[in-house]
Amino acid sequence: MKIPIRNIYYLLCYAWNVLDEGGISRIRQDDCQSYPDLFARVLETGVTHILRRGLDRGYISEAEDTSSLRGKFDVSATIKRNCLHRARVHCHFDTLSYDVIHNRIIKTTIGRLVRCSEIDRGLRDRLLGVYRRLHDIAAIDLSPGVFARVTLHRNNASYGLLLHVCRLIYDCLLVDEASGDTTFRDFLRDERMMAKLFEKFVFNFFRREQDLFAVSSESIDWQGVVGEAEQLTYLPKMRTDVSLVSAGRHIVVDTKYTVNALQSFHGSATVKSSNLYQLFAYLKNVQIVERGYRRVEGVLLYPTVSTTLDLEFSIHGHRVRVATLDLNADWRQISERLLLLLN
Repeated sequence: MKIPIRNIYYLLCYAWNVLDEGGISRIRQDDCQSYPDLFARVLETGVTHILRRGLDRGYISEAEDTSSLRGKFDVSATIKRNCLHRARVHCHFDTLSYDVIHNRIIKTTIGRLVRCSEIDRGLRDRLLGVYRRLHDIAAIDLSPGVFARVTLHRNNASYGLLLHVCRLIYDCLLVDEASGDTTFRDFLRDERMMAKLFEKFVFNFFRREQDLFAVSSESIDWQGVVGEAEQLTYLPKMRTDVSLVSAGRHIVVDTKYTVNALQSFHGSATVKSSNLYQLFAYLKNVQIVERGYRRVEGVLLYPTVSTTLDLEFSIHGHRVRVATLDLNADWRQISERLLLLLN
């Protein structure tokens, strides 16, 4: 599936909920010829901006043998380390430092990315310049657990986009153990990753770009089911990708990032039965909960690959739309297309 570089950036910013119009305007289509170029450009401009404002700092716990009391005196360690014979004591104390975990993640990621052969040479040189300015920060062994330890708040919220980019680079950058060179795995071919990304993009787009509907991802209980409690636990969970609720309408949007939106049945192209059955189960159970207060509708949304769809029909009184979204189109057309789905 072909998606322009700039559209990928929009997609990621919505999905990560870090949309910043100023940041997007700094990334032009001709700035980047590949996905590694895009992420290198985001890191270069983003970290440069943070350096101008001042890197975030935090308190780091340290311990050392010292000739003067500092912080908390550790009696046990002082005796074990035989410090008194050297006229010293072992102390624990906190120091304000730039060497915090989110700065370490960014520096380590830049160090890996500059070894990627796919990056434009001029962009690599600028990124190396940024890397050298992080001289007070140590590298770190990256892992999912390291990213999970980061805590963002109002004062360091500007790190949000950069850390999301770092995590995507961590997931997609392949390192040659012999040479140390790196190559970037095309994450667009990872259908599972892109399915989650597409779902989050649609969710956050509707949450930001319209105000007629309340947007959520709701858990739907099975209605009219009777059985032993232990056996009922085997029923599959129902959670919507996107639910839009207004005074008179309840729309369930089910996103499906797949190459084939249709299936072949006896030589004819039809909507994928499993997708339609799933959406119909959602609608019937939501209808019972709504008790007629709202009109319950459904949308199956696919990215456009080889087929463009815009189907509409009524199933048991429920309006159902099956539509595709062309991610290769101009971004304004993508936005208009999504908003039209709510008409």
